Amino acid sequence: MKREKLDFLCDNPLYTKRFAWYVGRRCRSGTIKDIAEELRLDWHTVRDLEKQYMTAQLARAGKPAPKAIGIDEISIRKGHTYRIVVSDLHRGRPIWFGGEDRSQASMDQFYRFLGEKKAKRIRLAVMDMWKPFRTATNEKAPQAAVLFDKFHVLRHLNEALDQVRKSEYARLTGKQRRYIKGQKYTLLSHRENLDLNGRKALKTLLAANKRLNTAYLLKESFGQLRGYEREAYARRFFENWRASLKWQRLKPYEKFAEMIDRHWDGIAAYCKPENKVSLGFVEGLNNKIRVLQRRAYGLRDEEYLRLKILTCMLPAL
Repeated sequence: MKREKLDFLCDNPLYTKRFAWYVGRRCRSGTIKDIAEELRLDWHTVRDLEKQYMTAQLARAGKPAPKAIGIDEISIRKGHTYRIVVSDLHRGRPIWFGGEDRSQASMDQFYRFLGEKKAKRIRLAVMDMWKPFRTATNEKAPQAAVLFDKFHVLRHLNEALDQVRKSEYARLTGKQRRYIKGQKYTLLSHRENLDLNGRKALKTLLAANKRLNTAYLLKESFGQLRGYEREAYARRFFENWRASLKWQRLKPYEKFAEMIDRHWDGIAAYCKPENKVSLGFVEGLNNKIRVLQRRAYGLRDEEYLRLKILTCMLPAL
């Protein structure tokens, strides 16, 4: 008994590849449920056709050989269940999704997937300050410069500013409290991102509370650190910024400065011209993944989620 193989049929012999590719393209902008109702197909059939389409996308993209990678973790369900996502920053696409958590052992799985030869080609690894990522990269790709993502650094600084806001709210009483209440996001946002009412509220808040005014100005000035092209100048700026905390009694800021000092090599790496890459891609990818998860009200099929993430930046077939 033999069955002839026809190239134009997909894995499900009831449908052609052209139809599977059409279903896959439609699913890039809609949910499986909507496409199934539109084409009068079973939900599982649409999912299987889309998975075949995404597998073909990955095959066409080829095996990755990145020179600059971005490393981050995402939560796939409640209960601190994490998976690691690694991106090629030059090509602007995710190249690996996996691991059991965000441990060093899970990060080592990526370097095994990449192979020793390609791991030696990596020149830059952008990540947050999570130690297991840094340790695995230093062991498997010791030639790569480690750069800490500015968005995670600024997140720690915003947390320090919010702690100052909370301490001021707890310290004050009466009418002075009303200027602080409900102004968390007004204080943490950049001034240019606020509307007219937000700018007025910020101006009133900073005029009413001297400590918050000082903390806000320190937060805004810290952003200048990324503008230096020489490490010596960047270090001098940081030491001056740190010295300005001496008489301010801002404990959260002092802890933040100590953290930056401990991780200085990963901060100063951005001063080198060869390390100038787009740092917003990893954060933008995280937002895109959250949109995929919200649109599906959560994804139980982890292999389907992996394919969705790895193909979300690839061109349509």
